[in-house]
Amino acid sequence: MQLSHAFEALCEKTPAAQALALKLVTEGDLLRLKVIARLHARGLPPEMSWTDLLQEAFARVLDGSRRRPDGLPMVTFLAGVMRSIKAELWRRARREALQIPKLLAELEVNPASGEVATAIPNPERNLIAVQELAALDRLFADDPRALCVLAGLAEGQSPEEICAENQLSKTGYESTRKRIRRVLLREGLRTPQP
Repeated sequence: MQLSHAFEALCEKTPAAQALALKLVTEGDLLRLKVIARLHARGLPPEMSWTDLLQEAFARVLDGSRRRPDGLPMVTFLAGVMRSIKAELWRRARREALQIPKLLAELEVNPASGEVATAIPNPERNLIAVQELAALDRLFADDPRALCVLAGLAEGQSPEEICAENQLSKTGYESTRKRIRRVLLREGLRTPQP
């Protein structure tokens, strides 16, 4: 009796019968399943590889959550299970993608920097900001050009606007930025973003 006929002969739908049917999968069937899993895994999130997809399909058959209909070959059935898992992952990803903008709006998160803004600064944040500004003033007291660049960055100006307002060339601006960066790194402070 060929193995494909053995698949057909298994009419029982218990997890034990499903496990027996999986034991009867031939090397050729397994190779086909691997190819199908690789095809279904394309475009899935990186945390889900084709081996994970195939293993999840086997696990769902073995735990009884997916039962093979009578007369359906095991390879075809497992291919359908993998397709179903893939669709489930895509639905979950779309649902999560729709949730992200809502969560960002609720938290007032800047998506570019990932920093959470609060509507009302608390006294602790105010104190930290005053201390950081005082530290910057001390560090760059002898460098008015650096203070001008830092002030422009704090106001959200573009590099071109900072250069135009302070009569700086592009090279002068970049040199000042490098100087600021070196001083801040030496002092263990964060570098401002352009």
